[in-house]
Amino acid sequence: MESRPSHPTLASASRFWLRLGLVSFGGPAGQIALLHRELVERRCWLSERRYLHALNYCMLLPGPEATQLATYLGWLLHGVPGGLIAGGLFLAPSVLVLTVLSSVYVVWGQLPLLAAVFAVLKPAVLAIVIVAAWRVGQRTLHTPLLQGLAAAAFAALALLRLPYPLVVALAALAGGLAGRLAPHWIQRPRSTLVVGSEGGSTMQQAASQPAAVHDDDTPTPPHAQPSRRQLALALLAWGLATLLPLAVLVLWGGWDGTLATMARFFSRVALLSFGGAYAVLPYVAQGAVDSFGWLTASQMVDGLALGETTPGPLIMVVAFVGFMGGWHSGLDGTAASWPAALAATLVTVWFTFVPSFGFILAGAPLVEATREDLRLGAPLTAITAAVVGVIASLAAFFAGPVLWPAGSWSPDAALVLALALVAQLKLGFSVLQVIAAAAVGGVVLQLLIG
Repeated sequence: MESRPSHPTLASASRFWLRLGLVSFGGPAGQIALLHRELVERRCWLSERRYLHALNYCMLLPGPEATQLATYLGWLLHGVPGGLIAGGLFLAPSVLVLTVLSSVYVVWGQLPLLAAVFAVLKPAVLAIVIVAAWRVGQRTLHTPLLQGLAAAAFAALALLRLPYPLVVALAALAGGLAGRLAPHWIQRPRSTLVVGSEGGSTMQQAASQPAAVHDDDTPTPPHAQPSRRQLALALLAWGLATLLPLAVLVLWGGWDGTLATMARFFSRVALLSFGGAYAVLPYVAQGAVDSFGWLTASQMVDGLALGETTPGPLIMVVAFVGFMGGWHSGLDGTAASWPAALAATLVTVWFTFVPSFGFILAGAPLVEATREDLRLGAPLTAITAAVVGVIASLAAFFAGPVLWPAGSWSPDAALVLALALVAQLKLGFSVLQVIAAAAVGGVVLQLLIG
């Protein structure tokens, strides 16, 4: 019998999670594939089935799947400290890089060179969103009902301007009714789980796997066994981590102060972010741009471009939104400043990601106890279909300021959009390659027209 690898220490695992946070480019699909390659194939810290069991649970939750998966696996290896360290180090590099880039943006973003870079980046980002909708649709819209739900979601957001939570609720209701009355209208064909990069690589279950630290037949470790006391402590910690900071912010600036408003808004974002970052960004844009005026639609596109260039989950673009909101609003009526922007960034990140840690630390012991595949029900299948329309509405939201930047058609932006679409769909460019090419193109353009 093949010997199992030694159990990693908390220190060695922490170093691994930090390195992972620094190189976790490629969006959720790429990050999930990276976790599989490192933890299942290279280090053998857990088996294929244990990995998929954790992934199935994380796919059911609102929030960034890859971050939640890293937290789950860190918890499985080393308990609550391991989960907090894994999730925290997975996010920390992205927060730091985006804060630095946001600072550069507000101070020097209007310089000719940076302005030229962002002028090319905006249509490239629009192309990325369009391709995201296309690819999700290919994997999701298997029946006429699901296609209709996607179209209805697009119309509800782009034309009727209905709130994102209402669209999600209506899609779930439609899916629940279809699942009860006519399951064949919504049932998805069984297929091999795709966990590859955005280019479309697929992870197949290997015929023979080496022994792993947490293998298929490995007993559940003591810290992962469910108990009422453990669940109560996790829920209490989750509640305190949410309510105590919110109380401090309310005492500081009032219930309607900028920071308290951000805390409440991004808590809702965290609880509604089914389907990945692209699905929830229209809701973020509705609130941050239309309702609160923390930034403009054009700046929102710039923030998405910055978010695409950094490691970590794409939903971390909310850090840019928070930074801009703090920069423009100040604290307690004071003039805009970098400390205000930094405080708003930290508040945004905290309230966006606390629910992800709460879902894992409270629910993972129950999931480990079942050791059964968790399946998406009909309501969640309908939500997934609606996500396609939601992402398409995000493209429509961005198209105005990108293709008609001053109220008139921009042929240059349209050309960049077309080139970025071809690069992704025909040449197989990754998101990072498209962003890099657009940035280089902006620099070259500015040097030429100087």
